[in-house]
Amino acid sequence: MNKGGNFMRDPRASSNPNTNAAPEKQTREAKAKVIRRLIGYTARHWYLVMAAMVLTVLSNLLALIGPDCLGNAIDAIAALNSEGANNEALLATVGENVLKMLFCYVASAILAYLMTFVMVTLSQRITYLMRKQLFESLTSLPVSYFDTHATGDIISRISYDIDTVNSSLSTDIVQVLTSVFTVVGSLYFMIRISRPMMLVFLITIPISVIFTRYKSKRIRPLFRKRSAMLGELNGYAEEMLSGAKTIRAYRREATIVARFDKRNRAAVGAHYDADYYGAMIGPSVNFINNLSLSLVMIFGGILFFLSTTGGVADTGGIFSLYMTMGNVTKFVMYSRKFAGPINEFANIVSEFQSAFAAAERVFRIIDEKPETPDAAEAVRLEKVRGEVTIDHVRFGYNPEKEIIHDLSLKVNPGQTVAIVGPTGAGKTTLINLLMRFYDVDGGKISLDGHDIREVTRDSLRGSYTMVLQDTWLFYGTIAENISYGRSDATREEVMEAARAAKIDSFIEHLPDGYDTLLSDDGVNISKGQKQLITIARAMLPKTPMLILDEATSNVDSRTEINIREAMARLMENHTCFVIAHRLSTVKNADLILVVKDGNIIEQGTHEDLLRAGGFYASLYNSQFV
Repeated sequence: MNKGGNFMRDPRASSNPNTNAAPEKQTREAKAKVIRRLIGYTARHWYLVMAAMVLTVLSNLLALIGPDCLGNAIDAIAALNSEGANNEALLATVGENVLKMLFCYVASAILAYLMTFVMVTLSQRITYLMRKQLFESLTSLPVSYFDTHATGDIISRISYDIDTVNSSLSTDIVQVLTSVFTVVGSLYFMIRISRPMMLVFLITIPISVIFTRYKSKRIRPLFRKRSAMLGELNGYAEEMLSGAKTIRAYRREATIVARFDKRNRAAVGAHYDADYYGAMIGPSVNFINNLSLSLVMIFGGILFFLSTTGGVADTGGIFSLYMTMGNVTKFVMYSRKFAGPINEFANIVSEFQSAFAAAERVFRIIDEKPETPDAAEAVRLEKVRGEVTIDHVRFGYNPEKEIIHDLSLKVNPGQTVAIVGPTGAGKTTLINLLMRFYDVDGGKISLDGHDIREVTRDSLRGSYTMVLQDTWLFYGTIAENISYGRSDATREEVMEAARAAKIDSFIEHLPDGYDTLLSDDGVNISKGQKQLITIARAMLPKTPMLILDEATSNVDSRTEINIREAMARLMENHTCFVIAHRLSTVKNADLILVVKDGNIIEQGTHEDLLRAGGFYASLYNSQFV
């Protein structure tokens, strides 16, 4: 909403009707697609849907019989003590109809409770399946997806968006089912009572339908924007909270708060626009319905007055204007039942729009293309020796900017290859290509003579053990974190790996030892200790190949010296790729590659490169001389 209070103009709107028609058609198609998919989820549990439908019909049928019983009782009361009246029979009629009415309302409430229970069960099963499919989709997406999407936004879809869909399924659909039957049933009873009185609804119902339809089309983009802005806000908050120490170290709290406040205002504005314009529908339709009810009562009162004074005769036809007090009461009650669901539906239109926008965001991830599947003829690697050949490889994350240019290399089994060079030279990119997190743009990479694009990813990645610079630990015990790569590892093997990584002493001095629980990402231990646990994790799997990406970057020099021997044992009989900025860790490598601007500018042993006096020698001397 702008400062003048006017409705936000749809950015897609255009003075040219032809240009505006296509986006509206796409919106209708997208909405229809979401509805069809949600119906597909409910169809999986058709027996619950059928049970809900039966309970809805029975509950609302009993609720609709209640006013009829009340009207009959009122007519019987009105006839008491009249000329020729049988008061005993009339009192019996009153009592009988009152008991029927009470029974109908109590039974209707019980059935409505059971229907709600069934719908909540249905919605929980659907949202469980949606969340399961969403997470499974996330685990199958390529690494590039997570490189381009904020973690906070993804978490927002898993939690907030699916909860929004769940709320709509468990409550709003119940209301819609109830509303549909109540409207149809009330209409039937009102037609039976007096068709002339129905003329009132010929004016008010079209107004309600047209108004609701018009507003619904206008507010849907606002709810889509609301979900997107919340995802962006969550992404920013997640990013800033993960860097809390850095923010405080650089005294950037005020700047970060200001940036968060800007995004927060944008999110609140999006929420306000969606909620404000969505909330306008309910009161507006309620006003129309109250107007309709007032006209019904006035018209009914006039007909009752004419009927009692003899101005209208009881012709008994379907178009008779004759009305008793009981019939007026019935019609007013049914008109309230008829108008109430319309008003309720108008109120939940905004919630439906929010649910559709949330479902779209969830389905967008579910529909994302997974990592390119293995080729049909892909082979599974067995007994890998570890011979790696890189043949004229070219690659760029962006097609317009190539990072690796015509790179060629051959690594023999059991050889240790160190990759050094300035930041941004393409070292980590080379590891991404070896693991097939990304596919090369040109050339090929072979393992034991097989193009890695022609082998299964599972067997390829299972041939490597990795220790990365960015350590990752999960919520669980230290023993569980160490044995992550080998679930069948015994406690003795876990302890042996910890001793090899020089982390056993620290673990054994903890109150619970190897059963100590690590909090989220291991924030309750130091970075160096986290690094040592990930190194211990790499000690367990019996893989022929090893990747160490700045594996000792978070440990001090003394600890680095202590674990160098362990690392040497780990690398024995392994084909190893070592990325390091500390050149002391690569001195014993069989081959050192110096990478700069995506090209290998130097290669050789440590001594050979020092004698050459080139770029490697300048790097080494800057650290040690």
